[in-house]
Amino acid sequence: MAVEKILEKPAILKKPETPPPAEKPGHFENLAEKIRSRTEIVSEKKIALPQPGENGQAGASLAQSFQKQRAAAIDLILAEGLNEVFLKMNAQEQKEFQRKGEETVVKINELLSQTKVKVNKIIDLIKAWLKMIPGINRFFLEQEAKIKADKILQVKDKF
Repeated sequence: MAVEKILEKPAILKKPETPPPAEKPGHFENLAEKIRSRTEIVSEKKIALPQPGENGQAGASLAQSFQKQRAAAIDLILAEGLNEVFLKMNAQEQKEFQRKGEETVVKINELLSQTKVKVNKIIDLIKAWLKMIPGINRFFLEQEAKIKADKILQVKDKF
C-alpha cells in the first residue's frame, strides 16, 4: 500500500504537455532591443579599467588613468568660453597661453590629489593663467577664476 502511494506522486509532478502561453508577439525582439540599448549606454559611460601588467601594478596604472581623466576634465573647464579670446591672440601668444594652461592643469590636478584641497591656490593659479589675456578686466578675471574653481571642485567629487 505504501508502495502504491509513492508511485502515484510522480504522476502528480509530471510537467503539463501543453506549451506555456505565448508572450505578446515581438516581446522577445523588444526585450533584446532594450538590453542592447542599455548595454550601449553603459559601455559609453563605463570606465575601461586597465589590466594588470607583467609586474602586477594595476593599482598604479588605475590611479594614473583617473589622473588623466581628471586632467582632461580640468582642461575642458579651463578652456570653456575662451575660444574667441584665444583666436584673437597672435601665434606666439597662443603658444605661450596654451603652454601656461597645460602647466596650470598639471598643478591643479596635483592640488586635487592632496587630502586637503587648497581652493585659494587653485584660484591663484587660474588667475595667473588668465592674466595672460591682453586687456582683461580685473573683475572679470576674479569672477571667471572663481567660477572655474567651483566647477573644478565639482570634478574632484566625481573622481
